[in-house]
Amino acid sequence: MRRKPLRPLAHIISARQNGKNPDFIEAKERSKRNQALQLKTRVRAENRLLVLGLIFIIGFSAIGGKMAMLASSSVQEVRQYNTGSKIINQRANIVDRNGNILATNMSTQALYAQPPLMIDPKKAADDIYKIFPDLDYERLVKNFGSDKRKFVWVKKSVSPEQQQLVHDLGEPGLLFGNREMRLYPNGKLAAHILGGTRFGEEGVRAAEIVGVGGVEKYFDKMLRDPALEGEPLKLSIDLTVQAATRQVLKDGMRLMNAKGASAILMDVNTGEIISLVSLPDFDPNNRPRAAILGDPSENPLFNRAAQGLYELGSTFKIFTAATSLEKGLVNPQTIIDTTPFRWNRKTYKDYKNYGPTNSVEDIIMKSSNVGTIRMALAAGTSAQKKTLKDLGFFEAVPVELGEASRTKPQIPKNWSDTSTITISFGHGISATPLHLATAYSIVANGGFRVKPTIKKIDFGNLSREQVISPKTSQQLISMLRRVVSEKDGTAKMAKVEGYEVAGKTGTAEKIKPTGGYYDDKVIATFASIFPASDPKYTLVVSLDEPEIEVYGKNRRTAGYTSVPVAAEIISRVAPILNLRPIVPNNKMTYTSISSQ
Repeated sequence: MRRKPLRPLAHIISARQNGKNPDFIEAKERSKRNQALQLKTRVRAENRLLVLGLIFIIGFSAIGGKMAMLASSSVQEVRQYNTGSKIINQRANIVDRNGNILATNMSTQALYAQPPLMIDPKKAADDIYKIFPDLDYERLVKNFGSDKRKFVWVKKSVSPEQQQLVHDLGEPGLLFGNREMRLYPNGKLAAHILGGTRFGEEGVRAAEIVGVGGVEKYFDKMLRDPALEGEPLKLSIDLTVQAATRQVLKDGMRLMNAKGASAILMDVNTGEIISLVSLPDFDPNNRPRAAILGDPSENPLFNRAAQGLYELGSTFKIFTAATSLEKGLVNPQTIIDTTPFRWNRKTYKDYKNYGPTNSVEDIIMKSSNVGTIRMALAAGTSAQKKTLKDLGFFEAVPVELGEASRTKPQIPKNWSDTSTITISFGHGISATPLHLATAYSIVANGGFRVKPTIKKIDFGNLSREQVISPKTSQQLISMLRRVVSEKDGTAKMAKVEGYEVAGKTGTAEKIKPTGGYYDDKVIATFASIFPASDPKYTLVVSLDEPEIEVYGKNRRTAGYTSVPVAAEIISRVAPILNLRPIVPNNKMTYTSISSQ
């Protein structure tokens, strides 16, 4: 920048010619220069003050806005964010065949403590124990007073009321974290089907939900798969049918003084399990611990329907008849010798004297051991083994329950003629009620193989592998119908007005853990099919150690125990299944209101 001189030469010369003092010119120029400098400095100061004022205005506005936002928001706990990977805890719902919720997720709060932040650890332990008396008081005192513990889980799920009580304590070392938990809104209703869950990997804000039993475990990966976008798992069971079955079975178990019971209702054509109940049961919302010592069947987690291996008694006689019919050795009217039978120094005789001879259908109706033995020996061991293998008694039931898939029937290692004799009437082989329901479904549906499933399936994807002939199937159903309809039948108490029930009783002495059989303890089973003219469903009811006084005598047989329970179940669930009662004057006619 070019500066103007204080003593311009032209002005000096002009001043001297006019007789003026040249110093005045310099003073005037210096005054002008000072005024310009002062003006520039003042403008710069004013601009700085303006910018500073704007900064203060913006800052105070931001603080005021934040304070207003906090004042209008709800009170929340201070959240701590970890830097680790996020726990994926979203789990798909489980619903029944009609879309009713069986298992879902619920947001809840987990209570934890940070001892270093506590004002009075001892008082905090006292107060927490008053709110949660189920906790270990000594452990609370120890954890809260520890100098080494920086983090302590107190309660992994608390109710809103409990949360408020903890808030009211005013202890800064007690904090909450949002998380999800698995909820079973129907409680015990489908406990052994659902199984239950537990927490896997855990954090303050989330917890991994992992299946530990039933379908929760079998479909664990699918239920946690985010690619399915929370699509619910649809089961084959009907919640209403399940509720009715459980209530009747529970009442029947109490009435018959049984220690345990199970009931399975299966669609004979699709293999879909409409209802599966095992008693005693449990609440999957508060799943008990598995038994480590003692008899596993004493634990409520034990699924008697899918895990219980029992000798199922005379329910097996229909399979012996099936073998003989398939080989063409007999027809329903063939006469069989039913006099006492001796084999290897052991005499086999019937529960009652049924006469010297009986037809095949009478042998099934009256439940003759001797007649069944003679049919089995005539057919041979190989034929018996083939029939039972085709009906699924050599392998675990391929159903979507881990407990069932690990339960394989107990069959003789050395299948001798003696084994053939005892197995013909349901002894010497142990299977689950689920095996029995599967086999009776094959008998009922025309002889087609059935794959039991707990998932609702597409009717168009059914495989139809023939196991026994349709003719044999129809003959067997007619025999089973006579067991219920005839006055000499062992299941005459299974008559349900309006529905044609067919079935077979089985009463087997209970095996001792040390070997041998109890004299006064039995497994009473009734395997039924309904309606007999057009079979739709199989129902198997089994009672463990039942006993009831009838006509002045203690009765343990299936005809007095499991049969009336099954009849009551059928009368309750048949209308729910849209089965129209049969008009009495009709000749074996049946229609369905609507298909499942």
